[in-house]
Amino acid sequence: MRITVIEHEAGAGLGYFEDWLGVDAHVVRPYLGEEVPSHAEDGLIVLGGEASAWDDAGYPWLPATRELLRVSVADGTPTLGICLGAQLMTIACGGTVERGGDGLEIGAREVVALPEAAADALLGALGRAVAVQYHQDAMTVLPDGAVRLAGSAQYPNQAYRLGDRAWAVQFHPEATPEIFAAWQAPEELVVEVKEAEDDLVAAWRPLASAFGEVVRTSGRSTS
Repeated sequence: MRITVIEHEAGAGLGYFEDWLGVDAHVVRPYLGEEVPSHAEDGLIVLGGEASAWDDAGYPWLPATRELLRVSVADGTPTLGICLGAQLMTIACGGTVERGGDGLEIGAREVVALPEAAADALLGALGRAVAVQYHQDAMTVLPDGAVRLAGSAQYPNQAYRLGDRAWAVQFHPEATPEIFAAWQAPEELVVEVKEAEDDLVAAWRPLASAFGEVVRTSGRSTS
């Protein structure tokens, strides 16, 4: 059993999730010329990156990634879009992503679960938690049928679910302090994220483990 992972750049990999998912990952690196598959394996994770979700000219694999997301959501493949991945999923499924009107959201920032998250398989126990943020583009209109799960003071659409097996998160639950530091953030924010490491692990390890369990359970149910 394997999760297909689309990595958009070398500095934005699986991070914590390498140890937390509990399922093997097959990482596809289109920036190195690897082809984005037409279908995922047992699950799909699309990671973040500096691209805008509509910049097909600068990142020519984005159309194929959006189509992979669309197909995966439609056929019930367990799917998780992270930051850029969440924005690509939003566009692929009929929503809107734009340059955010409230500027760059960056550093260790609080996200708050909404009441709709209470019974969610990934975010049901979240409450309030600190998350690594690094984005300026925003999911401004969610796809039809999306269930909003979390928001923040700066941008309200921080997480949503489509159906029972597809999630989008605007923040970076996979990002270690070392990954964040490599993104050349201001030093005070690097220190802030490092100091929040215990809280990051406590908040997001359960999400990764829960997604891995969804993948395993879905595989058993369809075999």
